[in-house]
Amino acid sequence: MIINGKELAKQIRSDLKKEAEVLREDGIIPKLAVIMVGNDKASEVYVRNKSKACNEVGIEFEEFLKDENTTQEELIELIDELNKREDIDGILLQSPIPKQLDIRQAFNRIDEKKDVDGFNPINVGKLAIGEDCFISCTPYGVIKMLEAYNIEIEGKRAVVIGRSNIVGKPLAQCLLNKNATVTICHSKTRELESIVKEADIVVAALGRPKFVTANMIKDGAVVIDVGINRTDDGKLVGDVDFENIENKASYITPVPGGVGPMTIAMLMNNVVKAAKERK
Repeated sequence: MIINGKELAKQIRSDLKKEAEVLREDGIIPKLAVIMVGNDKASEVYVRNKSKACNEVGIEFEEFLKDENTTQEELIELIDELNKREDIDGILLQSPIPKQLDIRQAFNRIDEKKDVDGFNPINVGKLAIGEDCFISCTPYGVIKMLEAYNIEIEGKRAVVIGRSNIVGKPLAQCLLNKNATVTICHSKTRELESIVKEADIVVAALGRPKFVTANMIKDGAVVIDVGINRTDDGKLVGDVDFENIENKASYITPVPGGVGPMTIAMLMNNVVKAAKERK
């Protein structure tokens, strides 16, 4: 079965719109501030999509554009200003940022109560010990997909391919918190194929087109494709060989239309959650 992330995200946004309307009745208008440094074309598209989603849900959106020569001090100063503003519930620093800037320091500076991307070390730490926190949007979206389709996580063997701080590590932690037995595979993993083949749930998040092939997947496995890659002919494909795995998997996410829409839906969710804390 194909997991329709697009439809699920639409339903989540609809539910969040109702929650945002209730907040407005109480005089609270949810608001997201997005900082974009430089003029990365892909980032411009992502920010536009976030703005559109905010508008649909009823979240105010304020964008702060900084040129590529922005200094670390100027970036930190802006974050500090946004941290102090009581009308802003969420702060998002769009990546990538110019190489002269320290993105980790910038993430660390965002108030953990406004860290709707879930990158502040306090939120990362809270996730690790199972406390309520802001969870990174893509991993959170994957968990919500599994839950929406009543896919059992507890007791299952889950393999996450990729160990990024944005997806791989927090997703592995989310699955562990749901009582899965979790293995993280990466570029140094030996006998990767045999490890993946034992998994009940496979998550591909490594950024290599069609890396996961049918011979790596056991019959009936759940396959979640986080990757977004553009081929030479301009086609979007994931990290999974969808066409050859679809009939082998019990559930599988497509690219596009799978995890991607859920990432933005979870960002909206986190902003509304932050706004509720103002009550």
